[in-house]
Amino acid sequence: MNTEAAVRERYARAAQAAAPSLCCAVDYDRRYLEAIPTEVIERDYGCGDPSRYLRPGETVLDLGSGTGKICFIAAQIVGPEGRVIGVDMTDEMLSVARNAAPTVAKNIGYANVEFRKGRIQDLALDLDALGRTLAERPVKDANGYLEAEALAADLRRNAPMIASDSVDVVVSNCVLNLVDASAKRQLFDEILRVLRNGGRAVISDIVSDEEIPEALRRDPTLWSGCVSGAFTETGFLKAFEEAGFCGIRVLDYGAVPWQTIEGIEFRSITVEASKGKQGPCFDRNQAVIYKGPFKEVVDDDGHRMERGKRYAMCAKTFGLFSRAPYRDHFILVEPAVPVSPFEAQAWDYARSPLRDPRETKGGRIEADPADATPDSACCAPPTPTCCG
Repeated sequence: MNTEAAVRERYARAAQAAAPSLCCAVDYDRRYLEAIPTEVIERDYGCGDPSRYLRPGETVLDLGSGTGKICFIAAQIVGPEGRVIGVDMTDEMLSVARNAAPTVAKNIGYANVEFRKGRIQDLALDLDALGRTLAERPVKDANGYLEAEALAADLRRNAPMIASDSVDVVVSNCVLNLVDASAKRQLFDEILRVLRNGGRAVISDIVSDEEIPEALRRDPTLWSGCVSGAFTETGFLKAFEEAGFCGIRVLDYGAVPWQTIEGIEFRSITVEASKGKQGPCFDRNQAVIYKGPFKEVVDDDGHRMERGKRYAMCAKTFGLFSRAPYRDHFILVEPAVPVSPFEAQAWDYARSPLRDPRETKGGRIEADPADATPDSACCAPPTPTCCG
């Protein structure tokens, strides 16, 4: 089964005539819908509203933007100082979105949205740019195919459609499940690549409560209908974790299943995940205290923290815990004498996980090697899952 072709064909039809079976019921803020043409609203499909978690001034990337509804809502939320980019691979969807953009700009008083043609698992390749070159130099034989591959590689490298570290928020509405299973890891890697450090992904998608049998996965109608390509509930969260995200949390969970097929429940879920744990560790004498309510917690990098105790943290993790979604759960303890980034020492992986109060007050404490264990140290030596 060619899943990409099945998806493209079905959504091409859905861009020309409304297909109610492709979407869940979602309550969007009607204030933002008033500025959007009817054909966009009627032919845009989704299962959640990631736009409600955006903030003014942000640069937003919408994966699988379709006819542009989420992009046009986001444009109004981020305001004239913000920017919105929609990426989709279906010409018919892009045509509706691009035709509607001037109308939306006139209605809201500014233009801050653009639409680009690409595959969401390959955000470096601008398919419009590739198409223009291939129109001039059509592929006629095997050598032409190899030349086209080389051209695509050159575009990714020298003129990426979405540059690395360029986006504040990546959103998507019921699209990740449509990507072929073999490309899903690349998809999450690409989301992480384009986000700035401290940026976040807010993704609404369909998930299943059980593993999906192979027979259902091979059904092109179910796949293109946002069913058989779905992650399991736990698999969706794990995909973010394996790609290197942190601060992963469920923002919205559909209590009532969207569909039930062969006893498997498919429902909408919205997940937020942040980029920020990448990079080296330096010691600036900072500490954090977990407030509770749980007796003990473990973060994505294995930092184990008991309620009320003062834990030594590298500057990178301290900065991470000072931002949402962590900051409300920790007391941040700065040293009495600030340590500048230029004076900070490389993190001592053998040190005690705890920060003695005398350290933050300026005293020197000898570390007891017996206190340091791989599970309890603030930061283990760099690995693919910590400080990578």
